[in-house]
Amino acid sequence: MPFRPTHPALERALAARGYTDPTPVQDAVLEPEADGRDLLVSAQTGSGKTIAYGLALASTILGDAERLSPGGEPLALVVAPTRELALQVRRELEWLYAETGASIVTCVGGMDPRAEQRRLNAGAHIVVGTPGRLRDHLERGHLVIGALKAVVLDEADEMLDLGFREDIEFILEATPAERRTLLFSATLPSAIATLTKRYQRQALRIETAASSSGHADIEYRAVRIAPNEVEHAVVNLLRFTEAPSAIVFLNTREAVRHLHSGLLERGFSAVALSGELGQNERNAAMQSLRDGRARVCVATDVAARGIDLPSLGLVIHAELPNDPETLQHRSGRTGRAGRKGVSVLLVPISRRRKAERLLAEAGITAAWGGAPTADAVRERDEERLLSDPQLFAEPGEEEAAIAARLLEKRRPEELAAALARLWQDRHPAPEDVYDPGFGRDPKAGRETFERPNKRDREIGGAGRGPTGATVWFHMDVGRRNNADPRWLLPLLCRRGKVTRQEIGAIRIFDRETKFEIAEAAADRFASAAETSEGDDITISRVDAAARPAGGKGGRSKSGPAGEAGSGARPFKGRKPFDGERADRGPGAKAKPFRRDERPASGGEDKRAATGKPRRPKRPKP
Repeated sequence: MPFRPTHPALERALAARGYTDPTPVQDAVLEPEADGRDLLVSAQTGSGKTIAYGLALASTILGDAERLSPGGEPLALVVAPTRELALQVRRELEWLYAETGASIVTCVGGMDPRAEQRRLNAGAHIVVGTPGRLRDHLERGHLVIGALKAVVLDEADEMLDLGFREDIEFILEATPAERRTLLFSATLPSAIATLTKRYQRQALRIETAASSSGHADIEYRAVRIAPNEVEHAVVNLLRFTEAPSAIVFLNTREAVRHLHSGLLERGFSAVALSGELGQNERNAAMQSLRDGRARVCVATDVAARGIDLPSLGLVIHAELPNDPETLQHRSGRTGRAGRKGVSVLLVPISRRRKAERLLAEAGITAAWGGAPTADAVRERDEERLLSDPQLFAEPGEEEAAIAARLLEKRRPEELAAALARLWQDRHPAPEDVYDPGFGRDPKAGRETFERPNKRDREIGGAGRGPTGATVWFHMDVGRRNNADPRWLLPLLCRRGKVTRQEIGAIRIFDRETKFEIAEAAADRFASAAETSEGDDITISRVDAAARPAGGKGGRSKSGPAGEAGSGARPFKGRKPFDGERADRGPGAKAKPFRRDERPASGGEDKRAATGKPRRPKRPKP
């Protein structure tokens, strides 16, 4: 379906850019009933909203004129939540209004305010800016909006989330009452409804995507991971997918720095975006992503607002977002303008229920599975190598001569092996990851647990464990968290900086796990485990009174390190026997007491002291 009629200059600009079919939101704003009215538009991130309100503004600021007169006071004001989004909006509007003579000025934080003032004084038809900087220019009298005809609030829900409500209300109060107000938002929370009632007049509601469903062009996946394997899972996902560009979301600046440095060490071309970066650093990072020098962006939610990368094919939520709106905003960085994308949530065992709640509230159905294994990554690499276009290209004269000389000196098998090595050296090595095996069966509507079999649960060759005295420790995960020695053992080695030979028995209970550490390494393990970060598992020493049965120092009866011991349960009602009977060995079967061997109780001693005879037993009838 072609574009509906609009201003001739804008039609020519669209045709020159290759825009032939409008997106749903672009078509909706050009309907006759939307002309000249206030609009409340709900559309997914990446659905072409910038072009949509650029088209909607044409009838208001251009009218029937072919070109605009030299710039004076602004005719339209566009408010965006971040610098990146504001600069992106300016770039889009510049080519859309190129033939109209429109002057477009940006006013954003991090830029020289005096330079912005000079451009405003020279005259502008459209001003695009962030709430704080626009308010500053209004209060100083640099931005005069008496002739304003339209205001656009782009990503209004994000601006409210970022705390710009007061600035937005100040701007709207300062604008003329006769203006048009166009409010665009991916979601419509109650705060947006309040703004609509207060600052819009009989706004036309346009909703191009149901708020209770996910983005149709995004494939959602929920990946099960063991604690402390977030970085390994990210590495394998990036290697398995090999998207032209990807973004990894984390919740804190420190987490961004840690993961970014880890990816750089492994050989990824990665950049980091967080609130501590200056504008020049952010611009350099974004430019390296756009021109392909960097493939991976590690960012926080706030720092990534407004990012638009046409080649972005993969979004990884290395840490789960706090609400479904943030999940949709993060995922909306990919799958834009009809292109397909993948959004992956990494779900540790302790965050499974939160992930299920986020997906349910966002109306998203995700495919559950484990992270790509190292073997799966290598298999995918082999497929890419065999289908590489360079293998099918006709060699030039120089290339053919080099190939002939190589074949004279080396066998074809040797050359093929060298080619495979060169291919592998170009890519970071995959990591070994473990799938803890939990998820939800969409057909049965209930939780499913894919537990390893007994052979998988007992890690052979793990070592004999400590032979001397040991110290018991406790961690707050158990069978309910799908605890398993296959991922607990590597976790303890990493957290406590110990070897497998220094770990003794591992006892898995319903809500907790207790394990032995060699006494010589106990203090070192406790210090390292307390300071280590990266998962939500708490590790602490076990008091002597809370030691599991069979553990009084030395090796436990549960076997070498890595054995499950998952059948161990706390004793109820009586204290377990702790030791060996003198009259039988460890392997002897228990023998019941005979009546004549029953030891005297306290009652017998009392009768002997008082001289009272024992009551005779009543004979049977």
